[in-house]
Amino acid sequence: MFGRSALQRAGGFRPENLGQNALNLIGNIGFSLFVVGVLVFTIIAATYEPEDPLFHPSDKITTFLTSTSNATLRSDDSVVKTGEDFMAVNQTAFAAFINITDVEASANEENAEGNQVDCDASVPIDCKDSEVFHLMMKATIERFKDIHFYKFGKPAVGEGANSCDMAWRYRPKDGKSAAFYKDYRRFVIHKSDNCSLSVASIGDYHSGLNARKRKRNQKAGFEKSDGKRDDFSLPLVGEAVNDSLPTVESDKAFKSGKYLVYVGGGDRCKTMNHFLWSFLCALGEAQYLNRTLVMDLTLCLSSVYTSSGQNEEGKDFRFYFDFEHLKEAASVLDEAQFWAEWGKLHNKKTRLGLHLVEDFRVTPMKLADVKDTLIMRKFGSVEPDNYWYRVCEGDAESVVKRPWHLLWKSRRLMEIVSAIASRLNWDYDAAHIERGEKARNTELWPNLEKDTSPSALLSTLQDKVEEGRNLYIATNEAELSFFNPLKDKYATHFLDEYKDLWDESSEWYSETTKLNGGNPVEFDGYMRASVDTEVFLRGKKQIETFNDLTNDCKDGVGTCNVAAT
Repeated sequence: MFGRSALQRAGGFRPENLGQNALNLIGNIGFSLFVVGVLVFTIIAATYEPEDPLFHPSDKITTFLTSTSNATLRSDDSVVKTGEDFMAVNQTAFAAFINITDVEASANEENAEGNQVDCDASVPIDCKDSEVFHLMMKATIERFKDIHFYKFGKPAVGEGANSCDMAWRYRPKDGKSAAFYKDYRRFVIHKSDNCSLSVASIGDYHSGLNARKRKRNQKAGFEKSDGKRDDFSLPLVGEAVNDSLPTVESDKAFKSGKYLVYVGGGDRCKTMNHFLWSFLCALGEAQYLNRTLVMDLTLCLSSVYTSSGQNEEGKDFRFYFDFEHLKEAASVLDEAQFWAEWGKLHNKKTRLGLHLVEDFRVTPMKLADVKDTLIMRKFGSVEPDNYWYRVCEGDAESVVKRPWHLLWKSRRLMEIVSAIASRLNWDYDAAHIERGEKARNTELWPNLEKDTSPSALLSTLQDKVEEGRNLYIATNEAELSFFNPLKDKYATHFLDEYKDLWDESSEWYSETTKLNGGNPVEFDGYMRASVDTEVFLRGKKQIETFNDLTNDCKDGVGTCNVAAT
C-alpha cells in the first residue's frame, strides 16, 4: 500500500508519464551494461597475452610485421628470426653460377693465346699458373655436386712444394636462405713426368688457411656475373669477422652528432624474443629521429637458455648477433664509449643539451623537433609500462618501423652451421623431434610420447626419408641413445657430434674468448638451439614434429586451429 501511494503521489503510473519513465529505465539499463562492458574489457586487456607471431610459420611473418596489433609478447624459449630470415631469395640473382663449361671455355681461351712452356717435371707447382687454377676449379665443381659456385679466388701457395690453397663463394643447390658461404681448402697437385697436372686430394673444410684472406693487389679470381647481382647486401658466412667497436672520430664530430639512449626498464633478463622486440623498437625510433642509437652491448641471458637455470649477466650482444653488419648499416655507438666521450667534453665545460623523457607515451613524433644533443628515454620499475617496446605501440606503430633487415645472426655461430652442413656435403635430410616436457605432459600432448618413440619414428620416416640417407636430428631429448634404433636405416647425426667446432681448440672458442677480454665463453643453451635449428633448416627435406610426426597441436590440445588463424 505504501509503495503504491508513493508512486501515485509521484505520478509514476499516470498515462502522460509512461513514455518518459520507459526512456529513463532504458537509459539506466544501457548505462549499467556499458559500465559492465568497460569493466570486462579492462580485465581482459590487462591479462591478455597474444601468441607470439614471430614463431608462426613463415607465411605468417609478413602479416605480423605489417600488423597494427598490440606488441605484447609472451615468454618463449624458441630461437628468434632475424633479418636474413625475412629476405626474399632472388632466384634470378642466384642463377649465374659457374659451370664446368665456363671453366673449360676460359681455359681454352688462355690456351689459344699460346702461352706454352717447356716441360720440366722437377719444377715445383706454380699456384699462380692459370692451368693450375683451372684444374683446381674443375676438380672442385666435380667433387661438390650439391653446391653452386659463384666466385673462385686466385690460388695461394699452401704448405710444401705441391700444395695450393683456394677459396670460393658458394650456395647449396637447394638453399632456401638468402646467403652466401665461403670455403677455402688445401689442394695437393700431382705433376707427371710429361708435366700433365692432376688433383691428388682436396682437404677438409677450411683447410686452405692461406687463401682465407685476399692479399693486397691480388688479381681477381674467376666470377660469372651478369652485372645485376648485389651479393654484398647478403650475409657472407666464412669471412673473417670484424665486430670491433665503432670509434669516435673527434670531439668536434661527437659534439655535432645527435643521439638517442634508452635507460633502465624491465626488459633485462627477458627472453631473446622480448629483447629483440624492444631493441628494434629503440633502433627504429633512432632511425626515425635520424639519431645515433647509444646501445648497451652487455646482455643478461634469460634462465630459459642457461644450464644453471638462473639468469646470467655478462653476455655480449656480439656472441649472438652480427654487430659488424649492424654498425655498417646503421648508426650505433657503444654505451660505455658514449658516456666516456660525454664526460670528457663535460669536464671541458662543453655545452651538450640533454632532453629527458620519462613517459613512454611521449611519441617519437613529438620528439622530431628536439635540438638537444641527447634524447634520453628513462624507464621506471613497474612492468609492463617499463618495457622499451611500449614506445612503438599506439600511434607510433604506423610511423616507427622495426628495421629487421639490420639484425643478422652471429656469423661465428653461422660458421658452425656451415661447417656441420659441409661435413655432411650439404646432402642430408633433417628431422626436428620435440620431446622433453611436452612428451611427459599427456594432458596437453596425449600422443606425442607415443608418436616420437623409435618404433613410431621408423614407421613414419620410411615414407619421408630414403633408407641410408644422412639424417640430422635436432631434438631436446637429453638421452640421444634413445634414437639408436634409427641407425639401422639411417646415418643419424646430432649436434653433439660436432663439439670440436666450439671446444677449446676451435676458432669459435679463440675468437669469443678474445672478444670477452680473455675469459672463455660458454656455448650456452641459446647458441645450441640456434645452431641446431639452422642446421635443421638447411636439410634437403625437413621433417617437423607437429606437422609430420604427430597430430598433437604444438601448443597443446585445442590450439591447432588457433595457431592456423
